[in-house]
Amino acid sequence: MRAVCLTLPTNRECVATIAAVGAEAAYAARRFGVQVHLLILDSAEPDTVERHAKAVADLPAAAHVLVRHLDEDAQRALLREVIERSGAAEPHRLLDLMLPGAVSYGACTNRAFLLAAALGCTSVHRRDSDSRYQLLGGEPVFPIEHELAALGRTAADVAASGVVTAHHLDPAHADKPVALVGGSFVGELSVDLGEIRDLDPEAYQRIVGLWAPTGASEQERSELVADSFTGGGTDPFTHDRAVLDLPDIWRIDMCNVALDHEVYERVPLPPATATIGSDYFLLHVVRDATLPGVTHNRHIVNYYTPERRTGPGFTAYQLRYVKFLLSMLYLYPVYFDLEAAAGALLDEEHHVRADLIADSARRSAATDRAENHRRLAVLDHCYRQLGGKYAEFADHLAPLRARLLDEAQADIEDFALLIDAWGPLVRAAKATPVDRPAW
Repeated sequence: MRAVCLTLPTNRECVATIAAVGAEAAYAARRFGVQVHLLILDSAEPDTVERHAKAVADLPAAAHVLVRHLDEDAQRALLREVIERSGAAEPHRLLDLMLPGAVSYGACTNRAFLLAAALGCTSVHRRDSDSRYQLLGGEPVFPIEHELAALGRTAADVAASGVVTAHHLDPAHADKPVALVGGSFVGELSVDLGEIRDLDPEAYQRIVGLWAPTGASEQERSELVADSFTGGGTDPFTHDRAVLDLPDIWRIDMCNVALDHEVYERVPLPPATATIGSDYFLLHVVRDATLPGVTHNRHIVNYYTPERRTGPGFTAYQLRYVKFLLSMLYLYPVYFDLEAAAGALLDEEHHVRADLIADSARRSAATDRAENHRRLAVLDHCYRQLGGKYAEFADHLAPLRARLLDEAQADIEDFALLIDAWGPLVRAAKATPVDRPAW
């Protein structure tokens, strides 16, 4: 029986989401005849972990659904065993990259990838704690319907089977496997900048425009701003649309995505801490390597948790956005290398060549920092212009500048190191017995 991993990484209370994702797991097992490993990777506070454990215990039993709820102690025990088995030269550094002391969107998903490998899964399907499913006729609209219908099958087979509503893929890619299936979200912006847009549209244009690469024209910046963080808009789901092509990664969000194991077992995600967007890297890899994908409209409902907008939560979230902007200095050169390489990123068996990506990441670490100095100066000006809590954040940010510049460079260097270690880590995970009491 085919095994798949439906994963929910979380660091906040999400009892309702656990119940909803549990229902999706049961649906997938029933609808597709697969074994679903529902994996909840929990980095929340101890009392919240206990509430989550109760929510897991309350899930209705479902045939061929196995639920694992791992707190950070359990995850750390697994990682130590896998890292030791891999023979890594710097085990403590790898452990820090896989389970850092701060929030890391890439690292939490990397842990799901390794555990999926240990469980013999052929795909990972990721959801987020601040997500809800749309309803149609009172029933939830599960993205896994499209994910399991297409992942791993050749594009030609998917096109002929009728599981997509349209296909625009170049016939040259017809014999390649579908590596990515994803949708987006409806509702609020995926990044919590809507208040800035309401307060000062011009400041919003400048702050979001900092995402553009060095040398981008004003028109390119404006187009990027208009398309940023909007997802699938606000229209509710009424009927399926699923397009087979090189995936439209601007219409795919990491709360609504599935990847084939042939991708994530070869290349991990950047493990940068406190950096939003660090988990989107593999979407670029799939598209630029000319691997087929399916982009669908079973969008998840996005909403914001209140702590993002007040006090320490506000400061932490804005800092994650700043680090995202600084990370672009080093990620854009890699993205450009991926785009230039195109099909050369794949070997004869359509597998991603991780060594090329690691080499590109190492080279990008030497990028001149001038653009990041400019980004910080523009942010300081805009935040102070907004006033109130934004001006206070500018005061908080000012003494951190040198540290953040260093961290952005260190993050890409860490990513290259993790790519080098990833193959042995995946092989070690596959050789690690599961369901030990320690984890």
